[in-house]
Amino acid sequence: MYKNKITQALLLGAGMTVAATSFSTLAAEVPAGVKLAAKQELVRGNGTEVASLDPHKTEGVPESHVIRDLLEGLVNQDENGNTVPGVAESWETTDNRTFTFHLRKDAKWSNGDPVTAHDFVYSFKRAVDPATASPYSWYLEMTTMKNADEIIAGKADKETLGVTAIDDNTLKIELEAAVPYFVKMMGHTTVKPVNQKVVEKYGDDWTKPENFVGNGAFALDKWVVNERIVLKRNPQYWDNDKTVIDQVTFLPIENQVAEMNRFLAGEIDITNELPNEHFRRLKKDHSDVVSISGNLCSYYYGFNNAKAPFDDVRVRKALSYAIDRDIVTKALLGQGQKSGYFLTPEITANFNPVTPEYGKLTQKERNAKAKELLEEAGFGKGKPLEFTLLYNTSENHKKIAVAIASMWKKNLGVTANLENQEWKTYLDNRRQGNFDVTRAGWCGDYNEASSFLSLMQSNNSSNDPKYHSKAYDAIMEKALNSTSESEREQLYIQAEKQLAKDMPIAPIYQYVKARLVSTKVGGYPSNNAEDKLFSKDMYIIAD
Repeated sequence: MYKNKITQALLLGAGMTVAATSFSTLAAEVPAGVKLAAKQELVRGNGTEVASLDPHKTEGVPESHVIRDLLEGLVNQDENGNTVPGVAESWETTDNRTFTFHLRKDAKWSNGDPVTAHDFVYSFKRAVDPATASPYSWYLEMTTMKNADEIIAGKADKETLGVTAIDDNTLKIELEAAVPYFVKMMGHTTVKPVNQKVVEKYGDDWTKPENFVGNGAFALDKWVVNERIVLKRNPQYWDNDKTVIDQVTFLPIENQVAEMNRFLAGEIDITNELPNEHFRRLKKDHSDVVSISGNLCSYYYGFNNAKAPFDDVRVRKALSYAIDRDIVTKALLGQGQKSGYFLTPEITANFNPVTPEYGKLTQKERNAKAKELLEEAGFGKGKPLEFTLLYNTSENHKKIAVAIASMWKKNLGVTANLENQEWKTYLDNRRQGNFDVTRAGWCGDYNEASSFLSLMQSNNSSNDPKYHSKAYDAIMEKALNSTSESEREQLYIQAEKQLAKDMPIAPIYQYVKARLVSTKVGGYPSNNAEDKLFSKDMYIIAD
């Protein structure tokens, strides 16, 4: 639900200029009567050690949590997921193809330099430059930014990208096709700016605490790998007067039980997750700190479509059909997750998916069909299927992997050998195709079905399953070039049908975000579907 018609018009791409004051509060707003703690320090569990703090060299959620505090893009989100001004205080478009952003004159880098339109021009060009090797360069291509696809493919110079600094405070972005949700897309990690002087001076070392220069509400103070990342309030931030938190600490705790214990001991204020096996007890004994909200994410297993026997659709379908999703969502998780039969979550805006035929069968019927398909593919008692299932280190992922491997063994006689890897190694191997079947999750980069479905396009560098379908690509190309919301929805439904037919991945469930949040944390955004948590919007309440 949009807060007002002005916000709605902007999100739909209406051609108008709107002052920042038209939007909801942009920073922490402490309700009257709330007494603040003298010590404003927030400790957040972050799940794992980040792979990088360079916005153009990351692709994971843990990294985005930290970068969101360190760097600010053109727009942010409020507690309800609505797009609100960031560095840009207003913007306009008349055709959803050319967008002009007006940057606030008081935006500064943490070293005191002004943040200008030139910084965004440099940063966008850096993101698409093949020399940067950004794992998320495709995101700029998804925006249809002029020449992004040609630059990424190495066929055009990065200087031809459709982004121009009209002056220090005016940024023009040209698209090749009308994208009515383009402003929403500008809230993503990959389109956050970096300081050109600092990056060029220090190279990859620019993200070290002693070198880091950002433009977010916080600055990097300490980074002890596999222990903690500490951020301090950035006094140069344009809205610093409204920031309450003085220090934010991110802890890379992969074991959910350990994280829970540290929370209950008062050492952590917000956990990344909670242990599935303790959920019911926590809900009963600590209901005041258990937070559950809808989450724009899907959990799935990806098959290596470029590698035998997973290049055979019958094998992929057999393994997918034999997964009892209800056991995963109700017995293993039980927090409100929905069984998944499509990639795009049902809570995605303007999207009403149609359950595929296999999703309408009973599990007994699916198992029978799976066995039949596997035998057709040449596997059975005389030739059992054996492969490796890769997942990133996490007790929750391990429990699901053990359960699904057991289902495959019992129902199909298939042996899945489990292999866990730490986050960075897991990402590298997945990207390079060094896997048979891999655990994966995808969270929307913006609240629109294309944020999920574009992942399976042949030209998407994050298409780790190596799924290449001319039929699917054609559907998505048509959808991405359509300015009709109703037409796009129908095309997205067709795209999901094609995925169900080809089964490059096995959707398993749609997330909810379950974590522990201390009662002393004020301003926690429990209604943000993309789980975009800005520490600047929170505060610590006195005991």
